[in-house]
Amino acid sequence: MSLGSKVRTGAIVVLGALGIPLLVAAARARNRVRRTTEKLGPAAPRLEADGITFRDLNKNGRLDIYEDPRRPIEERVEDLLGQMNLEEKCGLMVQAMINAGKDGSLVEYPSPVSPLGTHETVVNRHITHYNLVFSGDARSVATWYNRLQEVAERTRLGIPITISSDPRHATGENPAAGIMMKGFSHWPDPLGMGATRDAALVERFGDIARREYLAVGIRSALHPMADLATEPRWARMAGTFGEDAELAADMTAAYIRGFQGEKLGPESVACMVKHFPGGGPQKDGLDPHFSYGRDQAYPGDNFEYHLTPFPAAFEAGVEQVMPYYGIPVGQTSEDVAMAFNTEIITDMLRGRFGFDGVVCSDWGIAEGFTLLGRIEVMPARAWGVDDLTVEERYAKAVNAGIDQFGGQNTPHHLVDLVRDSTLDETRIDESVRRLLAIKFKLGLFDDPYVDVDAVAGEVGRPEFIEAARDAHRRSVVLLKVGESSDGSPTLPLTGRPKLYVENVALEVAARYGEIVDTPADADVAVLRVDTPHGPPRSRNFLERLFHQGDLDFKGEEKEHILSVLETVPTIVDIHLERAAVIPEIAEKAAGLFATFGSPDEVIMDAVFGAFNPTGKLPIEMPSSMEAVQAQREDVPSDSEDPLFAYGHGLSYP
Repeated sequence: MSLGSKVRTGAIVVLGALGIPLLVAAARARNRVRRTTEKLGPAAPRLEADGITFRDLNKNGRLDIYEDPRRPIEERVEDLLGQMNLEEKCGLMVQAMINAGKDGSLVEYPSPVSPLGTHETVVNRHITHYNLVFSGDARSVATWYNRLQEVAERTRLGIPITISSDPRHATGENPAAGIMMKGFSHWPDPLGMGATRDAALVERFGDIARREYLAVGIRSALHPMADLATEPRWARMAGTFGEDAELAADMTAAYIRGFQGEKLGPESVACMVKHFPGGGPQKDGLDPHFSYGRDQAYPGDNFEYHLTPFPAAFEAGVEQVMPYYGIPVGQTSEDVAMAFNTEIITDMLRGRFGFDGVVCSDWGIAEGFTLLGRIEVMPARAWGVDDLTVEERYAKAVNAGIDQFGGQNTPHHLVDLVRDSTLDETRIDESVRRLLAIKFKLGLFDDPYVDVDAVAGEVGRPEFIEAARDAHRRSVVLLKVGESSDGSPTLPLTGRPKLYVENVALEVAARYGEIVDTPADADVAVLRVDTPHGPPRSRNFLERLFHQGDLDFKGEEKEHILSVLETVPTIVDIHLERAAVIPEIAEKAAGLFATFGSPDEVIMDAVFGAFNPTGKLPIEMPSSMEAVQAQREDVPSDSEDPLFAYGHGLSYP
C-alpha cells in the first residue's frame, strides 16, 4: 500500500467514526471564521520614515523599533516584547500542526492533525509557529503560505508566521517523520547519506533543500536527527546517519551548515537538531511515541556516546534543539522523560553545553490530540509524569527548560499558570525572546512572503535532480557478488537478458531486458524488498506507520522469496529502513544490494554496471534475531557474528 493510501485509510478510520458530527463541526467552523475575521484589523501598510520603507505591523502610523530593520535584533525583540500581552506571549510558545489545502486554501475544518481551524489558532489563540503536515504540490503550498501570512499581518502586532516541517526530500513511509513534497528533488534517506561517507555531499543536500524550502515558505527544519542507530530494531533508524558517532557528528554539522549557512539570515532555514541527548537506544527497539516504548536503555553504560554528535551541531550554529520522548532510565535522579527532566535540559543542554537557543519539545508531551473532543487520535506522551494534570505537565516542562511545546495548540494553559502564579511571567519572557530572535534573524518581520510565480523555477531544478541522483548512486551498497556456473562474477549483468522482476516498475525494467512473467522463464530475476517488520500492536492510526518488531522474513513471504532464488539466479535489493536479518536470502542470492529509498532506475543501473557502487554500510546487519535480542541497545556494532559488518561494501573490479 502506498503512503498516500495508508494515510487516507487511517483518516477514514478516524473520520468515519465521526460521521454527521464532523459535518456539523465544519458548518460551525465556517461561522467561527466569519466571526473571527471581524476581529482582524487592516493589512500592515508600507510607510516611509527616517529614509526607509517599513511595514507598519501594529498599524500605529509610526516606525517602532521592532519594525526597523536597521536596529539590532536584541533591541527589536525587547521593543516587541514590551508591547505583547500575556496571551500573545504564550501563543508564541506552542507550535501547532496544520494542513494546507491542496488548492492553496486555508483549512478551517477539523482533521486528525488540525483539530482547530486556521483563523481560530492565528487570531484567537495567537499561535505563530506551525508544523506543516499534509499539503498539495509546491506551488499550492506557497499560495497557502502567503494567505496564512496575510491573516497574521492583520492581527494586533502583525507577528509573522514561522512554518516548520519534517523532512520533505526522501520517500518515507511515515508522515510522523517526513513526507515527500511533489516537485522537490528526491534524495536518499539520511541513513543512505551515511552510506556515502561524504559530509560535503550532505552539505550540498542541505543547501538545495534550503532553497526548495525557501521557495514555498518553510523556514524551520524539524531535523536533522543526530540520533545513533545502535539499536537495530528501532523504527526511526532511516532518519539517522548510522551507528558511528563521529560520522554522525560530521554529517550533522554539514547538514546544518547547508540549511542555515554560516550565520542565520533571511536566506536561511533554521534547523532543529534532535533528539537530545540521543534518541537511539530504545529498550527492545520500541519507539517512545507509544507508552510501551517509553524507556531508553543503557545496558552498556554508553550514555556519553550518544551525546557525541550534539557538540558538532552547536559548533555549526544550530538554532533549535528537540529532546525525545523517552525516559533516560537510570541516568538522572528522576526517571522522567527528557522534556520534563531538569538535569537533561537545564543542567546538561544549557549548562554543560552552553546552548542558549530554542528548546522545543517533541509533539504532544503535555496533552494528546482529540478530534471534536470525541476521538483520541494520539494520547499525551507524558512518560514518567503521567499522573500529573495537563497544567502540571506544562509547568514542569517549562521549569525544566522547555521554550516551546511541539504539536500543542492550547496556550491558554500557560496563561492560566502565570495568572495563578505557578509560573512567573519573566520565565515566559525568556522563552519568548529566544523565539522572537529567530523570526527576526530569518527576516520574517521585514518580508515574510514568497513569490508564487517563481516556485516552478526554484524547486526541482535540473541541477538539483542530478545532484540527488548522484547521491542515490553513491549511497548504493553492494553486499554480495555471487559466481556463475562458469566461475565468472554474477554482477554486473550484461546484454539484454530475460528479466523477471518484483517491485520494479515494468516500464523501467523493460529498458534493461526482455520482461517475462515467471521466474522459470527468466535468465535472471531482480527483486526489490523492504526491511521486514511486525504488525502494529494496536489500532492506533500513528502506530500503523511505525515499522517495529522482528527484522527477519517469515512465513509465506520468506518462502516466496526463497522459491524465486532457487528457481533462477536472482539479484536482491533490500531497502534498509532498519537493519534486516536475511542470512538465507544472502546465501542464495546471486547478488545482493542495500539501498535507502532509491528509485528503480538507480538500482537497475547498479545491477547492469552503469556505475560502480561505492557505498558502505552505516549500520551492521545481524545474522539472527537471537543475536539482535542479545545485543545492547546503546552500543554500536555489538551483535555476535554479524552477517555484514559496519562499513561493509563491495565494488566491481
